[in-house]
Amino acid sequence: MSDDDQPTFESTESGASLVYPQTAGELRKGSMLMIKGHPCKVSDISTSKTGKHGHAKAHIVAIDIFTGKKYEDLCPSSHNVEVPFVKRTEYQLLTADAETGEVSLLLENGECKDDLNLPTFVSIGEATDGDKELVKEILAAQEDGKIIIAAVLAAMGVEKLVGMKVKDD
Repeated sequence: MSDDDQPTFESTESGASLVYPQTAGELRKGSMLMIKGHPCKVSDISTSKTGKHGHAKAHIVAIDIFTGKKYEDLCPSSHNVEVPFVKRTEYQLLTADAETGEVSLLLENGECKDDLNLPTFVSIGEATDGDKELVKEILAAQEDGKIIIAAVLAAMGVEKLVGMKVKDD
């Protein structure tokens, strides 16, 4: 047999799935879930009593973690909902360009991460007031020459700069 006849196996990273199932009745305020394809954080949840058809219903009000848009869902509390894998990572901010929106972050291994923009440079929807305030804080701290630690939220293959803190020397 030649090398060309050998089977090839594709590999993926361990978190290959973007979501996992969870019972709607187990959701609490602050939990994450998917509503209409958007990763959301539960802001309010209420359950009704079982009706004549036997299912208790969960009324979920949640806010998109990237756009701040409000979504609602009503589903039986015994049914599964999709919950996104959400990861929050902190990086040291090297540069932030107010004109282009480009941000350069320092990874733990010493390499640069240059694929993010300031939160006001959005491709979907428009920037929230919180995003605009965050950009002002980042640019002001950078102007003062301070060391900035930027918080990046990642879910569903999307990343967004969501917070910052100034590192004390």
